[in-house]
Amino acid sequence: MNKSRIFILVFLMLLGVAFLTFYYKSYKEAPRALPKIGNPGHKVGDFEFINQNGMKTTQEDVKGKIRVVEYFFTTCQGICPTMNENLSKVYKAFRGDPDILFMSHTVDPDTDSAEQMKRYAERFDADPNQWIFLTGEKKALYDMAVQSYLITAVDDKDYNKKITPDFIHSQYLVLVDKYDNIRGAYDGTDMAKVNKLMNDIESLKKEKN
Repeated sequence: MNKSRIFILVFLMLLGVAFLTFYYKSYKEAPRALPKIGNPGHKVGDFEFINQNGMKTTQEDVKGKIRVVEYFFTTCQGICPTMNENLSKVYKAFRGDPDILFMSHTVDPDTDSAEQMKRYAERFDADPNQWIFLTGEKKALYDMAVQSYLITAVDDKDYNKKITPDFIHSQYLVLVDKYDNIRGAYDGTDMAKVNKLMNDIESLKKEKN
């Protein structure tokens, strides 16, 4: 085999390796598309609640943010402490990121006043500009859970003696993208699922539209 053929073969081999390396790198680094949850065209609706500082918070205040949403109550002795300890790990991982917002809604607004929510938020050193604890009118909170975030009630008599059939409570953390689409729901008591939530947040940050 003459030198020119050897040169061509080596060149083609190197070209092939370069192509495979580029393809593999592009494939690995490409953001993983997350599904949109709910009926086609489903969007998170408008709202008006009160945050832990006693200030009104509306859809306009969270516009263009990736959001992690939960429903809980401050006197819960069941899953809430575990949920919020795990959620605080997600918060710490993205603390200071202007694109990420955390929204914790109470299901017991009769107990969870803005002052009560603020005391609870201080346990996690929650920056009210990034981790918002929300209270308000009970029906509005529940309608938002069911109609916008697609959260359903769960039955666990250990949560609180005040639990009633319409007392919405869920262990799920809901991921909402910048365009008000629901992109995932994760069991907040399961750290493996919480880790997946963190990975999915990174994926959403890479999405172009």
